[in-house]
Amino acid sequence: MHVQVLVLHILAKVKLVNQISRKICNTEKRKEKKMLMTIGEMMTGVGSAIAGLMVAYAMFQNYFPYDLRKPVKLYIRKITNLVYPYMKITFPEYQGNGFNRNKAFAAIERYLNENSSKQAKHLKANVLDDSQVIVLSMADHEEVTDEFQGIKLWWSSNRVTPQTQSISFYPREDANRYFILNFHKKYRDIITNSYLKHVLEEGKAITVKERQRKLYTNSKGESWSRFTRSNWSHVVFEHPATFDTLAMEPKKKEEIIKDLMRFTEAKDYYAKIGKAWKRGYLLHGPPGTGKSTMIAAMANLLKYDVYDLELTAVKDNTELRKLLIDTSSKAILVIEDIDCSLDLTGQREKKKKEKTEEEKKEEKADPVKAEMKKREENDKNSQVTLSGLLNFIDGLWSAACGAERIIVFTTNYVEKLDPALIRRGRMDKHIELTYCCFEAFKVLAKNYLDLESHQLFATICGLLQETKMTPADVAENLMPKSSEEDEEACLARLIKALEEAKAKAEEEVKMKAEEEAKKKVEEEAKAEAEEEEKQKAEIKKDEGEEANGEGVEITGVVKDNEEDAKNPTSNANGVKENGDASH
Repeated sequence: MHVQVLVLHILAKVKLVNQISRKICNTEKRKEKKMLMTIGEMMTGVGSAIAGLMVAYAMFQNYFPYDLRKPVKLYIRKITNLVYPYMKITFPEYQGNGFNRNKAFAAIERYLNENSSKQAKHLKANVLDDSQVIVLSMADHEEVTDEFQGIKLWWSSNRVTPQTQSISFYPREDANRYFILNFHKKYRDIITNSYLKHVLEEGKAITVKERQRKLYTNSKGESWSRFTRSNWSHVVFEHPATFDTLAMEPKKKEEIIKDLMRFTEAKDYYAKIGKAWKRGYLLHGPPGTGKSTMIAAMANLLKYDVYDLELTAVKDNTELRKLLIDTSSKAILVIEDIDCSLDLTGQREKKKKEKTEEEKKEEKADPVKAEMKKREENDKNSQVTLSGLLNFIDGLWSAACGAERIIVFTTNYVEKLDPALIRRGRMDKHIELTYCCFEAFKVLAKNYLDLESHQLFATICGLLQETKMTPADVAENLMPKSSEEDEEACLARLIKALEEAKAKAEEEVKMKAEEEAKKKVEEEAKAEAEEEEKQKAEIKKDEGEEANGEGVEITGVVKDNEEDAKNPTSNANGVKENGDASH
């Protein structure tokens, strides 16, 4: 009985719950239906509004006078600008005649690739000609945000395809790309004065860091690269030398590194003191001491391009200036073995050879041919003068053609150069690269044999103090010549070479001493012979004077006898007179 009552009670509860659930569902359905009706009504209203605008625009295009459309659009834009709180700046990819790429566009592109492209969902991947990495950039019609001093900004990439197609020898895309920067107009001064400068500087720094560095050289005449004329041709600069692998005393190496880094950070300082932002280095020392390797290490440290200037290929001072104009900033300009390039000891006014009779006849017979021959001879010889080179280094043109340049001269014989060429202010720092010392040897041993210490190092240290050997010769002896040679064999070969060089040097010193002694003896003998000749000459002179005196006396007696012979009467009278006198 109790069980039946309990079952009936449970069934009543379940029925009540079902009724309540049904009511709730009906209420929710009515709400959803009402909401759908509201959304439908809203969409209908929006659609009607859009349709009305489209009809109004169509009527405006069809019936409104064409001459009045432009002023109406202009006033509508002005009214919109008064209400709209944001402004925009457009940066086109090409400027001017449409063939020069906008440098601001390129810098902004690199800046956005580095800082904001992580936000974009659609990216483009490119490998540029002057870059060694894959460059990711925003695809067209993408937008990213940036922040500067708490200010939010929006960058967007856009593209417009022109209606007319053009044919040109200059390869470029048909579509015109551009960036748009949007920001609140109350931050206008900050954006235009600070933010854009920040973006351009950052973009240029990223470009320098990612670019593929190049080694340039000049040639006679002009070359063409990518439809542009240039006085330089280039290859990719891939020299592996660094200051870590450079065989040099650590203190001197550290001093040079600090000097270079100080130069790269001294833009404002150079502007303050009124000097062009450039610095000159003179590398001098015997052949094989690492002058060219030093230049490569400098370029790799600073991430600079290298311009190797061959002076003998430069026609005259004007062409030298053109070469300077074509160099870029952040570059090292190198003139190697400058003492051998040209005669730079003075103005070098060479004496003209006198024409032979045959050349004069040829010139009279065919003056046109003679003039052409003369021009060919002038073209073969460089007309660069010392004055032109000095102006090239630190004249007005050197300051007007870019900044952040390093000029490097190398020479084996610094005493041959004109003092005006290497004075301070032109070659600011003189670096002497000498023979290999023990500290430099340890760097070479680490590079070539991966050794930091060895029992033979003490022997090598003693020999290096007594013997002059260039780092190039030391490196050649340390390099394994076959897979069977180990470290000890290479060190033993170096020791043998040092001992041979020491014996050769001692022999040369001995021979030199003997030659000097022999020369001294010869000079003493020559001096004695000259002294004897001088004494003999003096004796002969004295004897000649005595002989001349006796000759005068004899001549006088002879003359008297001749006069007596001519006048016998006077002689007789004289005798007579004498006779008379005796009486």
